Amino acid sequence: MVEMDGGVGGGGGGGQTPAPRRWRLADERCDLRAMETDYVRRFHRHEPREHQCSSAVAKHIKAPVHLVWSLVRRFDQPQLFKPFVSRCEMKGNIEIGSVREVNVKSGLPATRSTERLELLDDNEHILSVRFVGGDHRLQNYSSILTVHPEVIDGRPGTLVIESFVVDVPDGNTKDETCYFVEALLKCNLKSLAEVSERQVVKDQTEPLDR
Repeated sequence: MVEMDGGVGGGGGGGQTPAPRRWRLADERCDLRAMETDYVRRFHRHEPREHQCSSAVAKHIKAPVHLVWSLVRRFDQPQLFKPFVSRCEMKGNIEIGSVREVNVKSGLPATRSTERLELLDDNEHILSVRFVGGDHRLQNYSSILTVHPEVIDGRPGTLVIESFVVDVPDGNTKDETCYFVEALLKCNLKSLAEVSERQVVKDQTEPLDR
């Protein structure tokens, strides 16, 4: 776990210092590079209330940005890389305000989720989603996912950061809630990396058409 300054302070006043924002990296690294900190401050602004928690995870993927983003931006097909999604239905085109109905695989404490696309920026590579219904306990859940180019082992790579804010359910602590959501996001990003990197290998090994 990495703790980072810059969390949003509560309404207590009296010159209290805001609590550090919790940061856990999917790669289990202990250092947070300056560039990653800058991305979080620029693109991942949440204002959690007293009964909410907020955190973020990140993943370095050995695949170029355009490939990773082509998977992430498919709001209508989250099952392309999200292992817990069994089915998704969305009417119309992918645009801000679009709503998808997601069915969740058995084994999780939910069966369905209704989700609205809040932001899709193909230039800055930003995707924001809000949960607006479902039988899960993630009330007022909102996430921001950003995709950034980098170089890994001398080849084009991608840094993916996903942050969230969500209500803390009755009977749970903020730590418990963050841990649960982070675990789901880490699985999603791990799967995104595997799918993206398999496609890179496929593109490198497929023969050229003659």
